[in-house]
Amino acid sequence: MENQIFQLQYAIDTFYFLVCGALVMWMAAGFAMLEAGLVRSKNTTEILTKNVALFAIACIMYLLSGYAIMYDGGWLLAGIETFDIEEVLTESAKNGFSGDSVYSGAADFFFQTVFVATAMSIVSGAVAERMKLWSFLAFAVVLTGFIYPLEGSWTWGDRDVFGLYNLGELGFSDFAGSGIVHMAGAAAALAGVLLLGPRNGKYGRNGEVYAIPGANLPLATLGTFILWMGWFGFNGGSVLKLGDASSAHSVARVFLNTNAAACGGAIAALFTARILFGKADLTMLLNGALAGLVAITAEPATPTPVQATLFGALGGVLVVLSIVALDKRKIDDPVGAISVHGVVGLLGLMLVPVTNDSASFAAQLIGAATIFGWVFTASWAVWLLLKTVTGIRVGEDEEQEGVDLLECGMEAYPEFMGK
Repeated sequence: MENQIFQLQYAIDTFYFLVCGALVMWMAAGFAMLEAGLVRSKNTTEILTKNVALFAIACIMYLLSGYAIMYDGGWLLAGIETFDIEEVLTESAKNGFSGDSVYSGAADFFFQTVFVATAMSIVSGAVAERMKLWSFLAFAVVLTGFIYPLEGSWTWGDRDVFGLYNLGELGFSDFAGSGIVHMAGAAAALAGVLLLGPRNGKYGRNGEVYAIPGANLPLATLGTFILWMGWFGFNGGSVLKLGDASSAHSVARVFLNTNAAACGGAIAALFTARILFGKADLTMLLNGALAGLVAITAEPATPTPVQATLFGALGGVLVVLSIVALDKRKIDDPVGAISVHGVVGLLGLMLVPVTNDSASFAAQLIGAATIFGWVFTASWAVWLLLKTVTGIRVGEDEEQEGVDLLECGMEAYPEFMGK
C-alpha cells in the first residue's frame, strides 16, 4: 500500500513540477513581448532575437555546468545524474514512505533551468537599443553557466559563501527568488548599463530627461499578462510538492497571494503615477504589477492575502519612485528592469521577516549584500572584458538607424518603416 501511495504522489508531484516549469518557460514569451513593446520599432527584431537566443543559451549552459555548480558540487559537464526509477521504488518498498516531497530529478532540473533563463531575461531589456547582440550573448554564456549558479549554490544549494559563511544557517530566506533570481538579474543588468551608457537623446546637457516611447504598448501589455500568468508557476512550483492536503493548501495560498500582490502593485503604481505626472501612465501600471509580483516572490506562503496586497502595493509605489530616481542619475533602463527586479527585489527580501519568524532582517541584509555584491562585481568584470576586447555598444550611426538592420538584417515592421 505504501508503495502505491509513493508512486501516486511521485506522479502528482512530478507532473505538478513540470507544469509549473512550463509556466515559467512561458515567462520568456512575456519578457520578449514586454521588451518588444517598450523599445522603438527599429530595434524590435533584435530584442526578440536576444530573448529567444538567451533562453536557448541558458538551458544549454545550465545543463553543461550550471546545475552541477549550483547543487552537485561539480564544475564542468556534470549535468544531471542518471535516475533509476526502479531503484527508487525498491528503496521505498524496503524503507517505507515518509511523506516527503518526491519527484523526478529530471523535473527538478527542468524547473531550475527555466529560472536561470528568467534571470538572464531581466538583463535583456535594461541594455536594449544600443548593445551589440553578440557581446550580449557572450555575457549570457557566463552569467547562466557560472555567475548565477555559484550565487544560487550559496542560497538554494546550501554551500558556504567562498567557504566563509552559510546564508541558510544565518537565517536567510528567499522562497522563490526575489533576490536569488530577480535582484541577481538586475545586478548584472546594472553593471552592463553603467558601462554601456544611456541611449543617444535620452538625457539633455542640463539634466533634462526625454521620454523615448515604446513602439507597441498593446504588445507590452500582453507581455505583462503573460508574465503575470507565468508567475503562478514561478511561485507555486517553489512549494515543490502537491500530492497531499497540506501541500495543496500551500499551493493555493501561494497562488492567491501572488495574484493579490500583483493587483496591489498595479493599483499603487497607477495612483503614484497620477500624483506625480497627472496622468494614468500605462507603462508605470505595467511595471507596478510586475513589481508587486517581485515583492511577494521572496515569501508568498506566510502572508495573509491582505498583507500580500499591501506588500505588492509597496512595490508598486517604490518602482515608480525608483524609475524616476534612476532617470535623474542618468541610468538609462528602457523597460525599468533594474527598478522592478532589483530595487523591489531587495524590498521583497526585507519583507520576509514580517511574516516568517524563521528569517531575520540582519540575515536578509547579509544575503542581499552577498548576492548583489557577487553578481554585480563578476558581471562588471565580464562586461568590462567584453568592452575591451570586442566592444559592447554599437556605433552612433547604427544606433540612430536602429540595430535591427545592423544585427539581424531585417525589420519587424518593414511596411511601416520610412525609406
